[in-house]
Amino acid sequence: MSSPTEFRLQRVDARTGPIALVTMDNGEDWRRPSTFGEHALRSLDEVLGRLRTRDWRGLLLTGKPFVFAAGADLDEFGEITAERAREAGRAGHELFGRLRELPFVTVAAVNGAALGGGVEIALHCDYRTISSSVRHFACPEVFLGLVPGWGGTQLVPQLVGAEEAVRFVVENPLRQNRMLTGPQAFEAGFADVLLEPVELLDQSLAFLLEKIEEGAGKRRPAADLSDAPEVCRKARARLDGQVHGAAPAPYRALDLVEGAAAWSLEEGYRAEEDALAELLPGPQAQASIYSFFLVERRAKRGVGVPGAEPRCISKVGIVGAGLMARQLALLFLRRLEVPVVLCDLTDEQVADALAWIRDELDELVRRGRLGEGKARFLGSLVAGGTGWDRFESCDLVLEAVFEELAAKKDVFAELERMTANECVLATNTSSLSVSELARDLAHPERVVGMHFFNPVAVLPLVELVRTSQTDDATLATAFDVTKRLRKTGVLVRDSPGFVVNRLLARQSSVLTDALDHGSSVEETDEAVLRLGMPMAPSVLLQLVGPRVANNVRHTLHAAWPDRFPLSQTLESLAEGGEPVVVESAPRSVDEIHEAVLEALADEARHILEDGVVPEAADVDTCLLLGAGFPFWLGGITKHLDQTGVSERVLGRRLAEVGGVATPRRNA
Repeated sequence: MSSPTEFRLQRVDARTGPIALVTMDNGEDWRRPSTFGEHALRSLDEVLGRLRTRDWRGLLLTGKPFVFAAGADLDEFGEITAERAREAGRAGHELFGRLRELPFVTVAAVNGAALGGGVEIALHCDYRTISSSVRHFACPEVFLGLVPGWGGTQLVPQLVGAEEAVRFVVENPLRQNRMLTGPQAFEAGFADVLLEPVELLDQSLAFLLEKIEEGAGKRRPAADLSDAPEVCRKARARLDGQVHGAAPAPYRALDLVEGAAAWSLEEGYRAEEDALAELLPGPQAQASIYSFFLVERRAKRGVGVPGAEPRCISKVGIVGAGLMARQLALLFLRRLEVPVVLCDLTDEQVADALAWIRDELDELVRRGRLGEGKARFLGSLVAGGTGWDRFESCDLVLEAVFEELAAKKDVFAELERMTANECVLATNTSSLSVSELARDLAHPERVVGMHFFNPVAVLPLVELVRTSQTDDATLATAFDVTKRLRKTGVLVRDSPGFVVNRLLARQSSVLTDALDHGSSVEETDEAVLRLGMPMAPSVLLQLVGPRVANNVRHTLHAAWPDRFPLSQTLESLAEGGEPVVVESAPRSVDEIHEAVLEALADEARHILEDGVVPEAADVDTCLLLGAGFPFWLGGITKHLDQTGVSERVLGRRLAEVGGVATPRRNA
């Protein structure tokens, strides 16, 4: 938990008279952003009182180094009542409104991350400057099952228009919580001046003094919002196809954006308070807050990280040159900036992979996300070929070949022969036993599973698979590398399918059984999309590949045939055919949906009782980060517990289910 944020007032004597420099600061470094809790709001109240006690000529509001403000303190939102939610909204409106009504010119100098309430307090200033180094500028509340509740839904449309407001407030949060950079925020009209970070404060002060001397006075943006009803109508139609009515927050946010065209600001404030009172105590928002703490705190802290010192990784090998292998090679290049070598069966395969990687680097340059010099440097670090001797000097080798046990065991046999005993040998297997892969090796203690998810650039989860023989140094290295790759590692026990693929395969078992009995692909897709999932199961199947999915099904069927029956439809799709109707007994979408939830509840119970992960929180973290489950579901166990499915199927909540300890072995 971060220290409370203070609004710190400093007098700056300028040529125009005294300027109030107000800095929002919780006294910690950039890794713990300043947030607005009760203490912060009391501090703002005290500063606003002091700003009426002398003849101030202007105000410059900014944040501590690298952070402007990250919005409301979510620690204060758990199990909140409707009235308390309304009071929180009213408190922010009252204080931010007083800032807006100060009798002199105000400028917000956005020097770093500005999220939610951080954006909203900046909107209550007359002008805004922003640093070109800002990477996170957003109102992510809809992502959390909420709406911007301190004026954002009203002031954003007035500043940038209805279309940009809908994109910023509603659509960006639903696109994996997309955020704007400083230059993008400036281009969209959120800021008046774009400045380099080293001169932000000085130039922002100069900008404020210019406005004072010009006699510009207070500013009240009033964009043309005559198109707001039509813009919001079209956005609702897009929402229906995206979240299928599963989440109320984005619809409520659209109502508020549309209302900004007709309401006074005071009326808009009251409407935001009504929305907070309804949404914040609701199941989606409470599940979202649970998800936030899982992903931003529990998972980032790391659960099960051993105390051993991780090994230094100065060269990485990738076995394979297919799509997954080349994505992994690009990730290691960009994040670790060490030599990466690929190996596959033919020179043509490797050459194609290397060309793809360099094309991707060029594309990053074209999009302004990488400098030309850095791209050339990274391109020079990657090489490849067909000989195993290329891995001799590697400190970590990750295999990403086809999901066949014999092929992967052959790979590990060659790697053990060619690498030093300290080299970490990792597998990207999605379902096979890591213990079995390492069984015939002389040093199985250096083998670990590092299961990445496709697309690698988007999904942040890495399932870190520890066998009974994996030593602490190997696991510590896997955790350390995962963190340096800017991914989140979750420790899982070696078990077929681990967590994500085991649950998705159980879901798929229900869907393919429905297809086998005559239900349509559209019906099975709709049954899952009702959860607000970002991707239809049929699309996910094509992304993963039917052959891979069928191989996973066979692996799980061998372990648990009753829960993972083989499917003629999946067999046919894996061979390039069409669904096969075994018996015409189609089910309704409602029936399929309920069957999916019941199957997921049952499989989550088995995962926990088997000790694949120790807590339901770990199951949810895996699905949030590895399968794109919406935050407002809380992963899946939270949703199943909230809706009573767990108790109906299992007789208890999944949060109460425990299992056996994950095996450990000291180095």
